[in-house]
Amino acid sequence: MQPTNNKKIGLFPLVMLALGSLIGSGWLFGSWEATKIAGPAAIISWIIGGLIIGAIAYDYVEIGAMFPESGGMSKYAQYSHGSLLGFIAAWANWVSLITLIPIEAVAAVQYMSSWPWSWAKWTHHFLSGGVITTSGLFVVFGFIIVFTLLNFWSVKVLTHFTSLISVFKIGVPLLTIILLTMSGFHPANYGTNWHQFMPYGSAPIFTATSAAGIIFSFDAFQTVINMGSEITNPRKNIGRGITISLLISGIIYIILQSTFITAIPPAMIAKYGWHGITFNSPFADMAILLGIHWLSVLLYMDAFISPFGTGVSFVASTARALFAMESNHHIPRFIGKINPKYGIPRVAMLADTVLSMVMVSVFRSWAVLATVLSTATLIAYLTGPVTAMSLRKMGPKLHRPVRLKRLPWIAPISFVLASLATYWAMWPTTVQVILVILLGLPFYFYYEWKNGFVATRKAFKASLWMIGYLIFISIMSYIGSKQFNGQNWIPYPLDFIVIILASLGFYYWGIKSYVVTGDYYRAEELNKTVANED
Repeated sequence: MQPTNNKKIGLFPLVMLALGSLIGSGWLFGSWEATKIAGPAAIISWIIGGLIIGAIAYDYVEIGAMFPESGGMSKYAQYSHGSLLGFIAAWANWVSLITLIPIEAVAAVQYMSSWPWSWAKWTHHFLSGGVITTSGLFVVFGFIIVFTLLNFWSVKVLTHFTSLISVFKIGVPLLTIILLTMSGFHPANYGTNWHQFMPYGSAPIFTATSAAGIIFSFDAFQTVINMGSEITNPRKNIGRGITISLLISGIIYIILQSTFITAIPPAMIAKYGWHGITFNSPFADMAILLGIHWLSVLLYMDAFISPFGTGVSFVASTARALFAMESNHHIPRFIGKINPKYGIPRVAMLADTVLSMVMVSVFRSWAVLATVLSTATLIAYLTGPVTAMSLRKMGPKLHRPVRLKRLPWIAPISFVLASLATYWAMWPTTVQVILVILLGLPFYFYYEWKNGFVATRKAFKASLWMIGYLIFISIMSYIGSKQFNGQNWIPYPLDFIVIILASLGFYYWGIKSYVVTGDYYRAEELNKTVANED
């Protein structure tokens, strides 16, 4: 059973929903984190991050239009490669989503912790050394609960709320860009030579892409994909919604990064270096530094509103992802129960809320949560290009409302880019996230046992390429260059060449490993409904 709602989402509210997801805590912290890592060259990191997510999103546009269903991102791999790959992709995607909900709450609480007013001294105990304290943790829990409650009744409430907030969320960054540029514009901060532009070399440009929350900041196109059957005219609006929202957010993010770089007083850079620029509330602190106190107040307000919009949007996406996993028959059935009145998976939503609280109790830093989230997301996305091309081979007659001409060459490129970005998360984060993903396998094998191991062997064989890939990227993370925290057995940039060549090998192995199962036949039936609508 699909979640159902009386009113479907049109293109404008869909773009607003995606922007509400895209423009969250990433803009509040990403520019500062990236600048600390890469200096002025951080602006390149945003361009690279946008290209990576754009290439990956391209693959999903064709699949999303073929199978417009709620929680679709958690099902596609199962259609082409059976239950095991489907479970790995769905679990990795779900891990990233239950990390995203608390990261937005952490962002709001971190900005609260630096409120400059005398009456707000009690908030200063929420953060210590960049880590959320126990008292701050309870405030984070409060935010997560509110995010959930705002999703608890219907998608109609959700879209009205996020459309209103998205307008504010776009306006405040634009106003920040204008005012900071007018008050402190130092283009010489970019430097006059390559060494000044890249003070720490070229490797940190790539590190910042994953470790500064850049991948995470762009990772909201799946909000559109996961709404699936709840979108009006999905044949056109899925692709349009993704493209428009990514372009708008990408332009805003790149200009924000440039504004941050040029607003820093040159004397501060000379004294502390780019690594030494420390803020608790980056843009608000910058506004105070430049004497624009009323803007800092607005930014402290936005530190509530931006994370709220993203947190609220992703509570919906996360619930749909868990609902989809239940429909794949590998987690308890009651979790996927649809509320008959509101047409949403309420039990899944509550389960996600509890697990989000557990996640933030373990990882209490915005930067660490952003890195974990980016890595889990990328591992889930690795199946996208493989599934898209596999479906071309196994289902050439499937109805494709959108048939992408450039898919045969963009798919392998997006796979390689996702592989590189996973590696950029650095040892040991890459391996830690892979281990968290593997923790889900007992659920898979338990339900396979309950079902009598009907197609387990076939599913395992179809997933060998992914298992081999995860082993490879784990080893590469350890033996790779010192710039990415490895043992430097393979120095930079030779490590990139090894990953590119090996990734292409795993990609082509993957598209030759597709398997026709009952899941594929169910996908065919869903695809027929799309053909009938056209």
